[in-house]
Amino acid sequence: MSNPDTVTQPGRAGSPATASVRSAPPATAKAPKEKTFWSQLAGSFAMFRNKKSLAGLIILGVFALIAIFSDVIAPYGPLEKDYTALRQAPSLAHLLGTTHMGEDVLSQIIYGTRGVLIVGFLSGIIGTAIAVVMGVVAGYTRGWRSESLSALTNVFLVLPGLPLIIIVASQFEDPPLILIAAVLAITGWAWGARVLRAQTLSLRNRDFIQAARANGEPLRRIIFVEMLPNLMAIIASSFVGTVTAAVLGLTTLAFIGVIPISNLNWGTILFWAQQNGAFPNYWWWYVPAGLCIAIVGVALSLVNFGIDEYVNPRLRSAGERARAMKKKGLNVNDAVTAVRPTTTENKKR
Repeated sequence: MSNPDTVTQPGRAGSPATASVRSAPPATAKAPKEKTFWSQLAGSFAMFRNKKSLAGLIILGVFALIAIFSDVIAPYGPLEKDYTALRQAPSLAHLLGTTHMGEDVLSQIIYGTRGVLIVGFLSGIIGTAIAVVMGVVAGYTRGWRSESLSALTNVFLVLPGLPLIIIVASQFEDPPLILIAAVLAITGWAWGARVLRAQTLSLRNRDFIQAARANGEPLRRIIFVEMLPNLMAIIASSFVGTVTAAVLGLTTLAFIGVIPISNLNWGTILFWAQQNGAFPNYWWWYVPAGLCIAIVGVALSLVNFGIDEYVNPRLRSAGERARAMKKKGLNVNDAVTAVRPTTTENKKR
């Protein structure tokens, strides 16, 4: 019997020649799915998965909970006075001591957390939004539009921020927090816009951007769907930097007395401690507020380090290699490689 898979082909001299051909299996491979906007966006937020970013986010989350539930957590009102405990050291009644008016320092720090976080994150949102618009538009467009936006960014880079903030804040008897955040954002968006412009200049000549432009995609889709997911790590880093600058700017303005005492924050506590001679004897009055500012700065720095590790390919590969070595039980800091000694027996082999 003839094999059904055997095909008879004529030879050169007319003699039949047989060739065995195997039936090929049906193709089952699926074409790779195109990445959607949400999948690209979710991949961009993988920067927050490392331990540094998680530690920073946990610390910021604790401060956020303190700011939200400050009315419940605080043992006293921020301006509630106890005239029997003036400048009292930490005790069971007042865990962080009292001020010269008998006000509980712990309660003031808890209530002051709300103002610091509101101004910091509101300024970060406004400043990052301005930086994204100015940086991406200046990087994607060409000609006089790009040059004009770049020149405006350079002007704000050299603009002295603190004197401008003092001038604007001094025009109001009781400036609202949103005004303070807006002024801090206006004076702090230029660095992020500069970095985003440089990255957008690199992206606009990539193949997928050129393909989207050749297909006639509208400008808003090219920017929001093709570019922004690839810029998300830099945008997050710009946001963290703006929040850090806003927190330091707010506490500085409060410490030098530009912001009224009604806007209670950690800088206001340091201002009253300095005005009433708390340095250096009454440490419980100024050390906790300074530590809170430092801890928030460390948390934001940890988040920024995690973002930098995600953005930088060398740092990302080094971190992945270190985590893989830890899983295998190897010492990451061990730079010595075990080398098999060459002996006479090994040479004979």
